[in-house]
Amino acid sequence: MERIPIPIAMLPQKSSSFSQATIREEKLGRNLSLGAIKLNEHIERVKKDAAEAAGDKKAAAGGGEGGPADGETPELPPYEEPDLAELSAEVEAYLASRDGDAPLSISEVTLDRFASAVEVEIAQSEGEEDKWALREDGEQPLLLAAIKRVVTLASVLTASGGGNGTEGAVRYTIGVHRVTGVLHRSMTFLEDELHALLEDPRLGKTSNASESGSASAKSMKRPPSFGQGGDPDRSVVPSTEGGTGGDDASQPFPPETVDHLRAMVDVMITAGYETECTQVFLVARRNALDATMQGLGYEKASIDDVVKMAWEGLESEIGTWIKAFRHIVNVGLSAERDLCVRVFAGRNAGLGRDIFADLARCAMLQMFNFTEAVAMTKRAAEKLFKVLDMYEAIRDGAPVVDAFISVHKTEAGENPDGNSSGAEALADLKAELASVRSRLGESAAAIFCDLESSIRADAGKQPVPGGAVHPLTRYLMNYLKYACEYKNTLEQVFREFHRPDADDAPGHDGESNPFAAQLMEVMELLHGNLEAKSRLYKDLALSSIFLMNNGRYMLQKIRGSPEINAVVGEAWARKRSTDLRQYHKNYQRETWGRVLNVLRDDGVITVKGHVQKPVLKERFKQFNAAMDEIQRTQGAWVVSDEQLQSELRVSIAAVVVPAYRSFLGRFAQHFTAGRQTEKYIKLSADDLEGIIEELFEGSAGSMTRRRN
Repeated sequence: MERIPIPIAMLPQKSSSFSQATIREEKLGRNLSLGAIKLNEHIERVKKDAAEAAGDKKAAAGGGEGGPADGETPELPPYEEPDLAELSAEVEAYLASRDGDAPLSISEVTLDRFASAVEVEIAQSEGEEDKWALREDGEQPLLLAAIKRVVTLASVLTASGGGNGTEGAVRYTIGVHRVTGVLHRSMTFLEDELHALLEDPRLGKTSNASESGSASAKSMKRPPSFGQGGDPDRSVVPSTEGGTGGDDASQPFPPETVDHLRAMVDVMITAGYETECTQVFLVARRNALDATMQGLGYEKASIDDVVKMAWEGLESEIGTWIKAFRHIVNVGLSAERDLCVRVFAGRNAGLGRDIFADLARCAMLQMFNFTEAVAMTKRAAEKLFKVLDMYEAIRDGAPVVDAFISVHKTEAGENPDGNSSGAEALADLKAELASVRSRLGESAAAIFCDLESSIRADAGKQPVPGGAVHPLTRYLMNYLKYACEYKNTLEQVFREFHRPDADDAPGHDGESNPFAAQLMEVMELLHGNLEAKSRLYKDLALSSIFLMNNGRYMLQKIRGSPEINAVVGEAWARKRSTDLRQYHKNYQRETWGRVLNVLRDDGVITVKGHVQKPVLKERFKQFNAAMDEIQRTQGAWVVSDEQLQSELRVSIAAVVVPAYRSFLGRFAQHFTAGRQTEKYIKLSADDLEGIIEELFEGSAGSMTRRRN
């Protein structure tokens, strides 16, 4: 709506309430004192005009009687305090007559007294809780009715000069100044009230007036929104003390508060203050949304601060950001749109849609700055999952924005003459949302692909003691297991931001699956890296234990995770199982094959069936030495997986113990009881079983030799 066309000659410069914060803080006092001074000036002028008029009449009558004597001033009625109700009735009658055949006139004194009465009413309403409450008869509040009347009066006076022809325009020059000055003061007052109610809807609930008090409204005064030096982004937000937290901005406004807001908005727009009204609404609700995010723990930070932040702190900040972002998208924006729809109803609906669109864009762009900064930080494997969390939050927020755009287009289509700025704001928001999602997706894909470089760079020359699971294996397998919990998201990210190769693994639908291909590449690289590390062991048996430990760990992680098992596939798992069996055979051959070779009959018994005792003694000496060596070395070897440890012990005992028991049973009697037996037969079959049961504990000192 266009501003009322007030002639420049008649208009005072725009009031300090919109331009200078220091003058604005003086509130209404200056306006009231100015009104009193002007009123006195008007009375003096009326006296002078009356005297001149009386003189003219006297001259015209030839000095006839009945008029005042020369030099005398006609007596005027005594000055009385302005009565708003009485003056409003007189103004209303004047306004109503404008469309008739005999329009009434209105005096300068009446205009000034009416303006003063409105100023007094505004001043007296400061701090009152029920200033906007309906009167007992259901009529609109007296203050609001008076301000509306000022708006209408200013429009009439400035449109026609208040009378007919030049005489009327001159006659009402001072009256126009007074009325338009009060109009501007009224708009300033409404601006403050609108801002206070928008930041804290509780102030508009007359039933809970005692909870907030006049101090609450004063505590939320903001710097000038439209004057020089004013910064709406630095507006003071309402306190969240008292247990309300930051969620107040998302709570529905009470119906009576919405009624008050709608009435204020209608008056400001009618008066031509649409721009001021819009900016106040935006600033207040942005402050409220900021308070909501602060209540959720999120504080705005510059891109530079985020980029320099240590990962431990940034990780926590990302979690808070996700919580705040999901709340704003799923709760906050819906509440803001509902408020705009309710406040800017009817002819102002288009303006309400545009305000919401600007508010949504501002709130979201502020949060996108954080994601931009996170995407700019140095890539690291540990950042993947938080980046994916942010990506999912952005992705899930896109349909909400699309829904707002769809509703906006539908409603705007019903009013094609409406402003298109809201549609442009929402379109910009959608484009920025897609851009942020793209940057996060690219970052996530790059971080995952960097795992290849990490594996290739891990070329340590120091073998892991005891053939235990390598730290790289533990890290990568747990990393991949956790990554596969994001399987659907990662598949989406790789499809959108990764160029598939010809040999990419197929998905369940037969199409290429670049994420699965990348994961398999990582698994193969890890397997090759472990085989290279196994060659660092000089003992081939220990090398086999190392490969068994790491292969078993990898297989367990795959079997224990449906997500990673689905990506890797059963064929890969079967191949790793086959490798494990081969490692097991290699270990038994290298360690226990030599022991079993000692327990053979070959060479101990001659062709004629005689036992060659020197050979027998040597065999027992070799067996004892082999077991001493096994105890000394393999007692310190590590098999942390209990099932694998048990399988190894059972398989060893099943082969070695029966062979030793048989050998012992056939040849023990060939030694003389006593010292000779103790010298050569140092272990019983049960002792051998005990030694085997203590293998792979990781501590040779825990093993004690068992003797007969």
